[in-house]
Amino acid sequence: MVKWIGISVAAGLAALAIAVWSNRALLAEASGTVAQTLCSKTFVTGLPPAEAYAEHLRPEPGMGLIDWALHYDVDRVRREVRASIAGTFARRSVYRDGRGCTLVYAEVALPAPISVQQGDAILPEIAGGEIVVADNARLRAAVDAAFAEDGSGPPRRTKAVVVVHDGRVVAERYAPGYGVNTPLLSHSIAKSVANALAGILVQRGDLSVSDVVPAGRGAITVDSLLRMNAGFGFDEGGGPSRSTQMWFNEADTAKFAAQAPLSTPGRWGYSSGGYAILSRIIGDKIGGGPQGVRAFAQSALFDPLGMRHVTLEFDARGTMMGANAMFATPRDFARFGLLYLNDGVVGGRRILPAGWVAYSTRPTGDAGYGAGFWLNTTDAQIPEWGFRWGLPGAPRDAFMARGYLGQYVVMVPSEKLVVVRFGASHGPGAAVDSVGRLVGDAVRSLRAPS
Repeated sequence: MVKWIGISVAAGLAALAIAVWSNRALLAEASGTVAQTLCSKTFVTGLPPAEAYAEHLRPEPGMGLIDWALHYDVDRVRREVRASIAGTFARRSVYRDGRGCTLVYAEVALPAPISVQQGDAILPEIAGGEIVVADNARLRAAVDAAFAEDGSGPPRRTKAVVVVHDGRVVAERYAPGYGVNTPLLSHSIAKSVANALAGILVQRGDLSVSDVVPAGRGAITVDSLLRMNAGFGFDEGGGPSRSTQMWFNEADTAKFAAQAPLSTPGRWGYSSGGYAILSRIIGDKIGGGPQGVRAFAQSALFDPLGMRHVTLEFDARGTMMGANAMFATPRDFARFGLLYLNDGVVGGRRILPAGWVAYSTRPTGDAGYGAGFWLNTTDAQIPEWGFRWGLPGAPRDAFMARGYLGQYVVMVPSEKLVVVRFGASHGPGAAVDSVGRLVGDAVRSLRAPS
């Protein structure tokens, strides 16, 4: 009997070893995700690491299987986070002033800080220093409803809502521990910011949407990267994916993205890899590495809009994480929304090329996606994801910058309205129905104030 028990234990350990070995890339990716996310959430946003882990990481697909073995350590003196799984797959992310957090790789030198020099704003101030509580009772109720949990699905965990009408904040609310100066993670809203930087380069004559992408792929243009119809197919969808491998397990995100096979050229497929390649192109056109990119973005985009709490993150090789990672306050994101609401013009000065907003909001084929922005032109099903396009309850002309876990910057030109909503909303659709109701209720309340 003892012999058979010994054989059984040995077989179990062997099976465990095989499982670990066959999934080592996923486990390294998981520890990289924890190190990077907690570093950014701790040292950029200022959240308690335990709260960030519980709300952002623990509910992620597959995390429950390794939670028991996961260990992380936050070093506030060195400003870095280390993570490992059962003492292996150790990863480290370090914070540097001006550039947020970066995962460390043995073959790449540690990142250098970035100097940020802020200039004058062109956009008039959109609010004072205090939280704006709506005078309109119906609007106040709409904002409060966005924070309510209905108990019918995963928690919404709304963290911030800002409503801007006719250029001014008319209502806002923040979860405990958050406020007007709290920088929040954009997730894929960063793609819309990459769209803006590309547009500025187009206006300056340094880039064209018809430019063919380097690396010998003649079918891929800047336009096809912006529109996600280059042919890379879906590379993201919740849980481990080619995109999460790129972000959390690759030192050179653009190089990794460029190696992806082309499957369906001309067909829309959500591609964060395409925006990693676009980010490399933008960086190469600007020059000067992370410092050059940040200085350009600051003077050409953030300063005119008065965006004062922005952090752009970069990969270990210095490419902007233009697919998934920048930080700014909800009011800063509202200022960004005003740029697109007003056709790329701020305070009488054109920031984006004439026609750029129309280009960015023109549907890509039959998809509810333009070029870096989601549209409200169709409610057809997205089979690969199991939910529908669009923003239910919002006017048809609404369009939005949208990020994972329920980050939204919604523009409604017909109503002179921008609605910003940030949260930690796991589950299909990432609270899209709730955000649609918020936008629709805001429209109705502003049309008929009480």
